[in-house]
Amino acid sequence: MSHISTSAPRPASTSWRIVLMLMIFAALGHLNREGMAVAGNSIFIEKLNLSATQMGWVYSSLLIAYTVGMLPSGWLIDRIGSARTLTLFGVTMGTFVMLTGMIGWYTSDPNQIWLALIVVRSFAGIGCSPLHPGAAHMVSESVESRHQPIANGLRTAGALLGVAFSYPILGWMFDHMSWPMVFICSGGALIIYGLIWGGLTRSTAPAPARDNSAVESGSTGSNWLLFKDGRLFMLTLSYMAYGYFQYLFFYWMEYYFLEVLKVPKGESQMAAFWINIAQGVGMAVGGMSTSLACAAFGLRRGRQCIVIAGMSLGAAFALIAVNVQGLTSVAICLAISMASIGMCEGVFWTTATDIGGRRGGFSGAFMNTGGNVGGLISPVLTPIMSKYLGWSGAIGVGCAICLLGGAIWLLIPTRDQTRADAGVSTT
Repeated sequence: MSHISTSAPRPASTSWRIVLMLMIFAALGHLNREGMAVAGNSIFIEKLNLSATQMGWVYSSLLIAYTVGMLPSGWLIDRIGSARTLTLFGVTMGTFVMLTGMIGWYTSDPNQIWLALIVVRSFAGIGCSPLHPGAAHMVSESVESRHQPIANGLRTAGALLGVAFSYPILGWMFDHMSWPMVFICSGGALIIYGLIWGGLTRSTAPAPARDNSAVESGSTGSNWLLFKDGRLFMLTLSYMAYGYFQYLFFYWMEYYFLEVLKVPKGESQMAAFWINIAQGVGMAVGGMSTSLACAAFGLRRGRQCIVIAGMSLGAAFALIAVNVQGLTSVAICLAISMASIGMCEGVFWTTATDIGGRRGGFSGAFMNTGGNVGGLISPVLTPIMSKYLGWSGAIGVGCAICLLGGAIWLLIPTRDQTRADAGVSTT
């Protein structure tokens, strides 16, 4: 499953500089995504009189549009190159984040604000969709094959750092600035960084590969060949289970602390902060562990070991967390759970771009679409199940889904028997 890059080798210092820049890009992107959640209760509900249901639709509008825009973004990445697409991401999403703030300059009516937020955040979700498949494709073209799991682990860790620091950074800004100015400043920072990225990667980023396989196969759309690849479907199914489990805690962890464990708000936010940091650390450690596992057991078995171990430990410690007492014990177990899950992230993205070969942008986007579908189901289904099974039972279902997602890796074949693509080698 290793990807044969058509771009010329580049110095290691240049490759890791690109990875560092991708980490910053991911952090800024997720900081801007989380801005609405940070402002949701204290600004839009308490001060601007939007209901919790209305804010729920605002949150969902971004995620739905993000999911819908994923496959077109994958096509665009393969068409114009990951570097240019990421520049477009920074400028586009940053613009709609700034427009989020500008809403407050034109109206104070709750219903008008709500409708405007639905529209603007939907476009922000579309603008955000190229981030992860574009960054993964950039890694596949810029970093030596054996270091790609480390690079993907690090750049996804950057995203978790953005999530973790969104509450302390943006919370402080909301305390000292008007809410429109906070969104304008954070969106403006993303635009500026996107333009800096575009300038700095103009000479170092690989050019988009030309793909003549559509002509050779007689297909009018070469991306359709990926739909014949069973590995991609199994990988996506596993990532859907991963997304279900991960988003369960993204959306309901603080609620669990506040409403189930009756923990004060400040303590719950601090616990959530450290748990997100732990997941980011897990992503970085997982990338390094994958390289060691692949060296010891071979490419396929090494990746299997990391994913199966990570998802199994994640499920096990989440089950322990809902059966122990005290915030410290629960937080430690959840931190270990999220760190274990985080170890798998780099493997998923590296494998997705390997399978895609010259169409790595589209294959990564396809996998991430599945992950987002799991993420969309989880926040809605979990509270419904909690009414019948209790929160321990609802989380237990998530753990079972997580274990199943890890077991799917035992079924991913060692070689591609459905495609003949010179851009992808077999193991």
